[in-house]
Amino acid sequence: MDRNLALEFVRVTEAAAISSAVYMGRGDNDAADQAAVDAMRRTLETVDVDGRVAIGEGERDEAPMLYIGEEFGIRAKDSPKIDVALDPLEGTTICALGHYDALSVIAIAERGNFLHAPDTYMFKIAVGPDCKGKIKYEMSTREKLQAVADIKSKALSAVTAVVLDRDRHKTLIAEIREVGCRIRLIGDGDVSAAISTCNPETGTDILLGAGGAPEGVIAAAAIRCLGGDFIGKLQWRNDDEKDRALKMGVADLDKVYSITELAKGDVMFAATGVTDGAWLRGVKYLAGGKIRTHSIVMRSLSGTTREIKATHNLERKPTF
Repeated sequence: MDRNLALEFVRVTEAAAISSAVYMGRGDNDAADQAAVDAMRRTLETVDVDGRVAIGEGERDEAPMLYIGEEFGIRAKDSPKIDVALDPLEGTTICALGHYDALSVIAIAERGNFLHAPDTYMFKIAVGPDCKGKIKYEMSTREKLQAVADIKSKALSAVTAVVLDRDRHKTLIAEIREVGCRIRLIGDGDVSAAISTCNPETGTDILLGAGGAPEGVIAAAAIRCLGGDFIGKLQWRNDDEKDRALKMGVADLDKVYSITELAKGDVMFAATGVTDGAWLRGVKYLAGGKIRTHSIVMRSLSGTTREIKATHNLERKPTF
């Protein structure tokens, strides 16, 4: 893939972030999400690719746009054929409540290189580059945390795990507390939380727990660019989910997926902050019709990470 593609796609996340950030703290999840979806879909059509949505807002009968399989882009004869895994507003409730770490995210890969993850849960383990290849799914919670502590030369009491605050995690949370590690409980936004394990400044050492499977693929793509590690295992809630997964091409319902099985080949990733977070600042509306955004653009092939701080002029970009 052309390395400039990632810089093209950051325009897409910027548009979605700017449009959804208007609804920060206004308590309207649906309006915030719809604004992000509309802006992302509109901007995707301006990118010179033959694009397809591999991970999106759901199946076609559930989502009017950005549904799985939807095509986008200029789609010229020589346009590169790519797939995207996207979330126009990762952390819808976060944005609606005005909390930290809402993002607009998109991952890009060559056609067929993302797992077509069904809309079910995935148990996720995310760690930074220093722990790459050293944490196994089969380990107990205690063994995972002890391994992280040993690798990082930390006491267990200094290890921080991030976990979605859900009833399904009561046992997991109790196990972490019994080991004596710190926990950062989050209400939403586990893509951002997974990525944070790769940034020492966030203080997050490991992400554990079950969240949305599509978001797991997006997180895996980002973490590949950062040199960290991600493991995922799909968790089925009923037989209908299993049947749908089989139709989507999931051959082994009990498979534990490595990071390169979730996101293969040359992967790119772009994200723009909607609200302030551990890594990215949120959208700022300035005087004179100007807007400031903070984004990150990454590529797995080169390992390059770029932070982009941009100022947009609404008088010249009325589509925002």
